[in-house]
Amino acid sequence: MKNLQVVEKEFSSLPIIDISALVSGKGNLYSAASQIRQACRESGFFYIIGHGVDENLQQRLEELSRQFFAQDLETKLKIRMALAGIAWRGYFPVGGELTSGKPDLKEGIYFGTELPDEHPLVQAGTPMHGANLFPANMPQFGETVLEYIEAMTKLGHTLMTGIAMSLGLEESYFADRYTSDPLVLFRIFNYPPNLSPSDGNPIWGVGEHTDYGVLTILKQDDSGGLQVKSKSGWVAAPPVPGSFVCNIGDMLDKMTGGFYRSTPHRVQNQSQNHRLSFPFFFDPNFDVEVKPIELDNYSSE
Repeated sequence: MKNLQVVEKEFSSLPIIDISALVSGKGNLYSAASQIRQACRESGFFYIIGHGVDENLQQRLEELSRQFFAQDLETKLKIRMALAGIAWRGYFPVGGELTSGKPDLKEGIYFGTELPDEHPLVQAGTPMHGANLFPANMPQFGETVLEYIEAMTKLGHTLMTGIAMSLGLEESYFADRYTSDPLVLFRIFNYPPNLSPSDGNPIWGVGEHTDYGVLTILKQDDSGGLQVKSKSGWVAAPPVPGSFVCNIGDMLDKMTGGFYRSTPHRVQNQSQNHRLSFPFFFDPNFDVEVKPIELDNYSSE
């Protein structure tokens, strides 16, 4: 995460973009790409519908996640991150992560592409590569997570095609140069219920920050709490049924010379129930050199 920038754009809501044409490869692909372009210029955030990710899979993932987090701490710590080493997988407890220098009021699990010990990248000791840690007492959880990662990786490739088109580049621009073997990081976060402090100040599950990578695809439950920074204040990004929330990160901001902006956001613990969040990060191959994109005249307003 970078030093937070001054937000120059004014917006009051996030657009909802139907990407079904990008998913199917049929119809008006450039309409979706044009809408992505506008969203990345104005807010850096947008909802997507028509994404093709199975609803039953999402529901199963949410139900199993709630079951996992409902367990006692001792059970959850059996897959703690320290056991995974540099693979950067596993569970962390509430307060185990910092954002803006303050402990986050959330617990979570890190997952990634499943790689066996004999995989060359694992053998080479490449950070953030390896086997996932799954709870032994919930075998269906691991199966569901891997199925979801596969579906979201496919969606990530689809969205990068749309982003390439939105920049006036060939459809395979990112796939050819950066994402043939993408680094994916999938997290499941559980935010405790809002227990209002005596001073009346809001409780932040995650403080103000930007994402470091190229693309984030977020599944929310129905609790809400995500806020995106506009020029004049904070804009709520409430759950929209059947959608994901997408945002670009610092890396794509840098690649486009700031033409597409990585926008600060935060999460407020405002629900009286546990809130689940499922961010999926889709980034370039681990060892690829990322270079500025030559946008020519297409970037002119």
